[in-house]
Amino acid sequence: MIQSRAMFCPNCGKQNDDVAKYCQVCGVVLQASGAAGASSATVAPATPSAVVSTGAYAGFWIRFVAFLIDCVILAVATGVVTAGTFGAGVVLSFFGPWLYEAFMLSSEWQATVGKRAMSIVVTDINGNRISFARATGRHFAKYLSAFLLFIGFIMAAFTAKKQALHDMIAETLVVSR
Repeated sequence: MIQSRAMFCPNCGKQNDDVAKYCQVCGVVLQASGAAGASSATVAPATPSAVVSTGAYAGFWIRFVAFLIDCVILAVATGVVTAGTFGAGVVLSFFGPWLYEAFMLSSEWQATVGKRAMSIVVTDINGNRISFARATGRHFAKYLSAFLLFIGFIMAAFTAKKQALHDMIAETLVVSR
């Protein structure tokens, strides 16, 4: 029988899964090899990984500024393509935002240009890079957040992990570098 081991957060002392890279309560980076405050019997073996340095959850306003930066980039790109193709590029206004976000979030950057400018990245619940499919699901879940009078976005200001509705649906976190 395989026994699952737990890791305790050195900051808040809460128990986390042994594969978690961030504390699910306070967002601090969990060290896989004997973090302070964790007993050696409950720490998972060390595994090399690229971990975000702070692990703090990104709040509403920093995410909002990143969103505005991305809106400007998409508006300029769509405008240039539409003008350059004499209106035929209007199709880009439908597919452009989805492809931009999904490719950027699933890339090594783990962020769009706006998020990168604000030093935040999107990860899965365990702190790993998300796939193109998960990034696509997260993008389209944003429409649900918007349809609910933007309350889905505002939720990020009030949840413990600073997750908006689309983050909860896609099981993602937005964390500071």
